[in-house]
Formats: sequence, structure tokens, C-alpha cells
Amino acid sequence: MLDDCRNIYKICRKSAGLTQEAAAERLGISVESLRAYETGQRIPPNQVVRLMAILYNAVYLALQHLQETDDLYKSVVPEIRPRSVLEASAKLTNRIFAFAESHADRRLLRIAEDNVIDDGERPEFDAILEDLQEIVEAALELRCARESS
Repeated sequence: MLDDCRNIYKICRKSAGLTQEAAAERLGISVESLRAYETGQRIPPNQVVRLMAILYNAVYLALQHLQETDDLYKSVVPEIRPRSVLEASAKLTNRIFAFAESHADRRLLRIAEDNVIDDGERPEFDAILEDLQEIVEAALELRCARESS
């Protein structure tokens, strides 16, 4: 894991206004374990990161942790970049409008109505999925931006 990414645990804890001692106690782990996570000596288990995200009110912490540590997550969920609320809102709105204006929803229904995606439909179906993936990415970025505002 990159140094900046390891440090996300410390950054989020400090942003929540907690000392290592207070955070460790509330997370039910030792101060030594928390220190090891924050210095990159050890990678925290997903369950601990889940509790950190709740305690620190930082969904982005969980997303970044999974992006850096879970290959399955990386293959399914788009990479989330930090954005301001304004940037993330604009991006999401633009992606939704572009999707609606292209009538991709209607094309998707037309492709799916026979429950078969044939070779002729596959390129259009894949393009629609890419558009939807961009909407998901923008929505996640907005959710994370909300936390930092």
C-alpha cells in the first residue's frame, strides 16, 4: 500500500478529533494495533476499517482501504477520486443528463426485452454499461465529497 494510503487511517482519525487512545478504545483494539495501522506496519482487517469508517464518519476511508487492499473490489468498483461537493455534483448531474439525453435507458430495455444479448447487441450493451459505471463513480465521489465539506 502507498504511504499516503496507509496514512488515511491517521488522517481520518485526526479529522474526527480523536486521539489514538480514544479511537483504539472505541474500536475495541489496542493502541499498538492502531499505531501499526497508521504507520503502515500492518493492514487493518476489513471489520476494523468498517468500524473506523463509522466512528470517524468517513465512508471514503472504507472505499480507499478496499481500493488498495481488495482485488475483487478493484475489479468491480470504479476508482474514486477526491472532489469538492460542487465538482462531484456537477459531474454526477452531467453524467445523468447525458445518459438520459442519449436514451440509453430505452436502448437498454430494447436489448434486454428478449433476455438475450446477442453478438450484434453486445457493443451497444457494453457502451451503456460504461455510461452507467461513470454514473456510479460520480455518485460515490459525491458521497465522499459530502463528508469532507
